[in-house]
Order: sequence, then C-alpha cells, then structure tokens
Amino acid sequence: METVTTKQSGRVLISGASFAGLTTAIWMQRLGYQVTVVENATGLRKGGTPVDLRNDAMEIFDRMGVLSAVRAKALPPRTTEFAEIDGTPTARMEPEPTAETIVIDDYEIHRHDDVEIHRDDLLAILFAEIEGTVEVIFGDSITELTATAEGVRAAFRNSPDREFTMVLGCDGNHSNVRRLWFGPETDYSHFLHHYTSVTVVDDTFISSWTSRIQNTPGRTLLLNSYANTTDVVFIFRSEQEIPYDYHDIDEQKQIIRAQFTDAGKPFTDLLDQALTADNFYFDKLSQNRLPSWASGRVALVGDAGYCPSPAAGMGGSVAILGATALYDAFRTSGGDIDSAFTAYERSFRPTAERIQTETETFGLPMICPDTAEAITARNAQLLQH
Repeated sequence: METVTTKQSGRVLISGASFAGLTTAIWMQRLGYQVTVVENATGLRKGGTPVDLRNDAMEIFDRMGVLSAVRAKALPPRTTEFAEIDGTPTARMEPEPTAETIVIDDYEIHRHDDVEIHRDDLLAILFAEIEGTVEVIFGDSITELTATAEGVRAAFRNSPDREFTMVLGCDGNHSNVRRLWFGPETDYSHFLHHYTSVTVVDDTFISSWTSRIQNTPGRTLLLNSYANTTDVVFIFRSEQEIPYDYHDIDEQKQIIRAQFTDAGKPFTDLLDQALTADNFYFDKLSQNRLPSWASGRVALVGDAGYCPSPAAGMGGSVAILGATALYDAFRTSGGDIDSAFTAYERSFRPTAERIQTETETFGLPMICPDTAEAITARNAQLLQH
C-alpha cells in the first residue's frame, strides 16, 4: 500500500459516494485531510451494470492496496459479438488469456479488459477503505455553496451549515456541485444525439459471458449476458433533445416503448420484459465539457467534470483515474490547493479529452451506426481484424 510521508491538513467535503467520490475520499484521507462525504441516496447506489477495469485502473488499486480484493471478485472474461438482426454473428472478439489490443482507424480496441467486476462489489471494496474513519452522510445533499476567507461554506438540505477547506464535486453527470458553483448543466453538456436505457433482467437470452450488439438504422440492442442475468440496453438516435422529467421513470419507459414498439425483432421480443423489471435507467448520451474543472476552492472529479458518456465503456475507470490524478497533484503541491488544482487539470485533461473524442468519433459509431451504409461499413472494418 502506498504511504504518504507529508500529511496535509484541513476539512474536505466530497459530494457523491460512487466511484469518483469513494476513490477521492480514500486518497484525501490518506493525505491527512478530515473528509466528509455527502450522498443524496439513503445508501450506496446499488445495482447497475458491471464495470470494466483496464490495466491503468488496476495499477491504481495496487497502489491503494486493494488489488487482491478486486481480483477476487473478477468475473469470467467475455466474448463480444456483432450480429445481424436474426442473430447471425458478423464479427466476434474472443477473450484472450492476456490483454490484447487491436487498432482500427488509429483507435485502440481492447479485446480483453483486465477485469470486469460487479458494480456493487467494487463499491463495497472502496467503501470498506473509508468506513468508520471518514464521515459519510447519506440521505442529504448540498443546497448552497459560498466562498469564505478560509474556504467554502456549505448549506445542506437536512444538516447544519459547515465550513470546509475545499469542496470536491464527485456527483456524476448531473452534478449538483457543478450546478451550484459553475452554472447550469446546459452550459456544459454536449448532447451526442442518442438516448439509452439499461435494465438488468433475471434471465439469459444468449450464451453466458457474452456481449452481443445488433443494429438497425438509428436503433441498437446491446445484451450483456452473465451467469443468470442479462443487461438489456436499448439505444436510439434523436436529432433533438427530448424534454422529460428526470424523476418520472414511467415517462422514461414510455419514451423507450414509443421508440421501439415498431422496431421488430429482436427489439420487441425483449421490450416488455425489460420495461417491467424492477430496475430501470434512462438518460441521454452526453459529455460534460468545461473550460476549467476548478474555481476557487471547488473542483470536479469524474463524470461531473468530464463525463465521456456510457458509450465509452470507461465511466468507472475514468472516475478512478481522475481521482488519482487529483491525489498525485496534491502529493506534489506541498499543500497548496490552487497549485494542486492546476496540476490536476494540466496532467489529466489530455487523457479525459482524448477519451471523449474517441468516444464521439469512434466508439459511438462502432456501437450505434446510424444508417444501413454505416452498419455495413462498420461490419466490414471488424471483419478485417
């Protein structure tokens, strides 16, 4: 486990208890800060699809001292296949015994992620590193942030106001901290012209430990099959953003139903089962692009600052990498917060922007080609490799 020889002091408020928030809390505590994590949910946000962790994220877990715990929860490697609408495979990427990378159009494709792990397992591993030593407040959120001579005063929905040396927004794509301190989401959100839903269904429709992608123009079905469950992912193209209530799941389900009712097989075969499962996630595919991730004593980490969109397949890894880049910047800053924030952005922005660019120009067209011609061209590319 990596140790810090020079301890830093002060009180740090972290908004969000997912991968960005928990990783940031671990590192800031080890730097010597008194850390408080506030999370709007009443507990860790359980459920959702497993997380792909590439080699750079695994190196961070080694530094953190939790690598063996992560590897102990690793899922079996999976096959990825692109298939015709009738299920006939057009291209397959078999798992390799060691990590392998192929290059298509100057972009790297990882044939085999180092580890895939259930989201709940990774959250539990990270939370165990701070449980009992970091103050964690569930069921509350920040309502106001005000600059003070010594840092930032935070007001909360349920708790008394408190002052902190700094505030770190690790609260996701629709970040509350970003809205309060940097401005409305519309100022920074870049719409990628697609919407997606994700449902975890207690059933299997394809071979276990397989991912299958099937496309018709403007509509995509992605299945991730595990031992006894399947992630059912619907994606559709939309030229304009669709207004809807972020808290109204029934309305979101109706959007998916309206988009896929006439799509035919295999979409309609799974639609009812996916929309009646007891879990459902819906959102636009978008990226957050800010001119700066820090202002004063407030900074953003993970999706709040540089969401690459779920199409990147790297949301968890990017959050962990960003949180560690912030930690490394503080280690070398001598305790100067302004210098640390500057170094954090200087070191990690090129990586974050590269991932965003590759997602928009390559990753999304690979998963969701929008025309019949694009589907044919994508399949031809894959067959060359």
